[in-house]
Amino acid sequence: MLVNRNSLSSEASSTLEGCKNLQQPSTTQIIHLKHNNVDLVNKILELQRRVESLQPLSDKYRSIFENAVAGIYQTTADGRFLLANPALARIYGYESPAQLVTNLADISRQLYVNPERQRQLIELLQEKERVSGFESEVYRQDGSIIWICENVGAVRDESGVLLYCEGFVTDITERKLAEARWRESVELCKKQAEQIEQMQSQLMQSEKLSSLGQMVAGVAHELNNPVTFVCGNLIYAGQYAEDVLTLLKLYHKYYPDPVPEIAYITDSLDLEFMMADFKKTLSSMQIGADRIRQIIHSLRNFSRMDEVKMKPGNLHEGIDSTLLILNNRLKASPQNQEIKIIKEYGNLPLLHCYCGLLNQVFMNLLSNAIDALDDQRKFANSSSKNPQIRISTEVKNNTWVVVRIADNGHGMPEKVKEQIFNPFFTTKPVGKGTGLGLSISYQIVVEKHGGKLECISDPEQGTEFAIAIPMRL
Repeated sequence: MLVNRNSLSSEASSTLEGCKNLQQPSTTQIIHLKHNNVDLVNKILELQRRVESLQPLSDKYRSIFENAVAGIYQTTADGRFLLANPALARIYGYESPAQLVTNLADISRQLYVNPERQRQLIELLQEKERVSGFESEVYRQDGSIIWICENVGAVRDESGVLLYCEGFVTDITERKLAEARWRESVELCKKQAEQIEQMQSQLMQSEKLSSLGQMVAGVAHELNNPVTFVCGNLIYAGQYAEDVLTLLKLYHKYYPDPVPEIAYITDSLDLEFMMADFKKTLSSMQIGADRIRQIIHSLRNFSRMDEVKMKPGNLHEGIDSTLLILNNRLKASPQNQEIKIIKEYGNLPLLHCYCGLLNQVFMNLLSNAIDALDDQRKFANSSSKNPQIRISTEVKNNTWVVVRIADNGHGMPEKVKEQIFNPFFTTKPVGKGTGLGLSISYQIVVEKHGGKLECISDPEQGTEFAIAIPMRL
């Protein structure tokens, strides 16, 4: 019995097999039977007429079986082939149905790529009358693999025991290949969409940094003029103050007994203290003004983001400017210890580079080191080591300038270290980090400068970032 409307019915199939086995009785046999049993002869003749009437139906079903596009088969209850049509032989790569039936005596062992699929099919047919759309990978005679879809029906005796199975097979290899190509296309589109999103985020981040750099440069420029004015006039103010104090001392020397009004004001102003403290006040103002000038210089140096050409730059100056900007985060507080900066600067030549972009790299790496030490300081105890960041520079093999930034924090496991340069990867809480800092730093060092950016870290051993920039003569 076949399980779809194009298949043979159980009755028609049984009739077909019966027709094949019946033989027309000879004339001698009929004459002999006439003498013995006329009724039996009549029954045989009637059966003969019925066989002859069924012959067109038998031929019809035989033609369908032989010419069907789908593969049709019959197997035993345990999966051994009993019958197959030419289409099935073609699907499996055999010259004839007889060759297929002979070679595939045990379908579960020789046909299915995954024998478990055959066992599943047999188990389903033990419970159900038919199984539709059962897909599997199978071997052809030449060893190649194809995909098939089976629709199988179970034929049982009156007591329900499974006698044999009948079904048809469709080759769905092309459909499976098309589905695989479609899935690959979908995955490729997803990856491209992610890459576009990453590029957009990086461009936005770069644009923000560029805008910030321009703003900082503008603020630094605007502050520079009044601060320069204050610093320049403090020199003259100091000279004027020195002259006035000298004059007061002479008055005090040659006119020790002033008139009562002057004596009263002198006592009320505490002139002696004011004369001693005035120089200190001017000195403090000079120190503060110089500090402001240093900060402005650092801001202007750090904000050189708009330079489109590589220029000789002083890396030590860039590192120091970055540290000056981050100085507030390094200081001690009631909750945290001071982060100690250890500089081990080598003798570096001016490096042909994008100074503003490298300053951005220093900012990202130093900020991450401070974040790592902040996390450590939150959970510090009396036995914890003092937080520190070590910055060392050197020329290696006369071809590379190497900058190392290392902290003595908790370090990171291997799984985290493998992903730190991936866009949007971050271990920081939501809202604290974008996951783009190290990714952009990697692009600046590797793509913009043809250098290397490596991370060396082990749990409880701290983290070190090594920047290597090739020297260009």
